[in-house]
This record gives sequence, structure tokens and C-alpha cells, in this order.
Amino acid sequence: MDLRIFTEPHQGATYEQLLAVALEADRAGFGAFFRSDHYLHMGDPPPGSYEPLPGPTDAWITLAGLARDTERIRLGTLLSAGTFRYPGPLAVTVAQVDAMSGGRVELGLGAGWFAEEHSAYGIPFPARLGERIERLEEQLAIVRGLWRTPVGERYSFSGRHYELVDSPALPKPFQRPNPPIIVGGTGTKRTPALAARFADECNVPFRSADHAGLVFGALDDACRETGRDPASIVRSIALTACCAESSSQLTRRAAAIGKDLDELRADGLAGTPDDLAERLADYAAVGVTRVYLQVLDLSDLEHVGLLGERLSPLVT
Repeated sequence: MDLRIFTEPHQGATYEQLLAVALEADRAGFGAFFRSDHYLHMGDPPPGSYEPLPGPTDAWITLAGLARDTERIRLGTLLSAGTFRYPGPLAVTVAQVDAMSGGRVELGLGAGWFAEEHSAYGIPFPARLGERIERLEEQLAIVRGLWRTPVGERYSFSGRHYELVDSPALPKPFQRPNPPIIVGGTGTKRTPALAARFADECNVPFRSADHAGLVFGALDDACRETGRDPASIVRSIALTACCAESSSQLTRRAAAIGKDLDELRADGLAGTPDDLAERLADYAAVGVTRVYLQVLDLSDLEHVGLLGERLSPLVT
């Protein structure tokens, strides 16, 4: 299994904290550092404060900084919300960050779902899920189409929600024909269908191995319907990680992120490195080859180091 570090900066983080985690992830042997793309915290704020400080940071501005402040580790979003950006400017942004990083960027793109963050920052939010999925489908087609249009040619697109006319389809990303595209979700119909058409990776976040197996089974069917080799798509999951060598340290780490240990053991990854490896074997059995380890305490760099130095060798 390929293990990656996945952070949630909307819960409160500075750029310097994110850079420190990315550098430690690189040192500990992880191949990638990912972050969520949200503008509002989720859940109860820390005791004594109204909102987690310093507040939200923009995912792609953060990744642009990391593109210049790191050298080897891959960078990406899990997932950027399609509601936040128009597809044309998004293609420009990601292509530029990919060039700034020397070809280390991956784009995770989803339909968007968190209505409150849209109203908090004045972002239009289509209330109907079906419309958001329709927009996502068009966005995936447009972003990939812009990147893959040969230099010197023009790109046009006419859809229900977006229309592009004679776009120069520039700039081009460093990676050709395009940076890896990740489509994520928990549904067994629309997510697999979109992944089969547009994605290099299909991600199932925060679900059991049995549920992931259902999604990936549907992905196999969707690939066959579109004439695509199912083996050409990476199957990945995202799970909250809380790891320690001792029970006392494990309890402290769970408390620091406001999580119940029993719930973490049931719904995420909690325990010693051996415990986590045993649980990940269930996911490997349904075809998972990549895991995004969600680390919530960004000040605990020792946790990142432990996951890289002790867990990675057990599953890779």
C-alpha cells in the first residue's frame, strides 16, 4: 500500500504548520501530502474560542507555497469543491502550481456539499445534489479537455452549465497529458461512473472495507461499460489515523483531536502500528492500494513520523 498524509486545515492551521507537516511527511518517507479544500471548520470549536484560529486558508494558494518550499513530495487536494471555482480558471491554477512544483501536483475534485461554508463566504451553492453532480461532470470534462488540447489549437465546450468558446487552453501543466485526477465519493452509481470516464484514481472516504468493496465493484462495471481497463484506476481510501506505541500515548492523542477511541477503532485507524496494519489488510483485500491517513493534530509531528517509520514498512 502507498500511504499518504491528509490534513484538514479548515479546523485551524497556519501555512507554517502545514509546511512543517509536509516536510516531516517527506522526511518520514511518505510520497504525498494532501489537504482538504474547505472554508469553514466542522464540529464544535475549541474550548474558550468562537472559531478555530487563524481561520481558513485557500487550498491552492497553500499548495502553490508548498510547491516552492518542498522538493520531492507530491501535493494535492482531497477534494477541491467544484462549487468553489469555475473550471477554466481552475485548470489554469492547477497547471500553474504543477509547473511551480516540477510536476508533483494531483487534483482531487468533488461536487461540493458543505452548504454553511458557501453561505459564510458568499459562494453560490446549488441546493440540488443532481445539479452539483451535473456541474462536476462538466468540470471534469473541461479541465481535462483544456489540459489535453494540443498547443496551438483551441478548445470549446457547450454544456448545460458551462460554455467555453475558442479557449487557447493555456497554460499547460508540467505533467502530460495532465496531472492525475482523483474523483471521490461514497455512492455506488455516480462516483464510479465519473471515475471511469475521467479519473486516474477513485477515492472512498471514511467508509468500511465492505462499503469500499461495493464502490470498487461498481467501478469495475463502469469501466467495462466504457471500454476501460479497470486496473488503470488507483483505488484509495481516506481514514482518520490515531497511532501510538503505548495505550497512554494513544489516549492522549485521541483526546487531543477530540475523538473517542472506540469510535476511532470502529470507523478509522486507532492503535499500535501493528493494529493499524491489521485493519488495513481488510481494505487491501477489496483492492485498495493507496491510503490517505487523516492527521488532525498538526502540531504533533512525532505522530507523522511514527506513521511513516513504523506503519509504512508494515504495509508496503
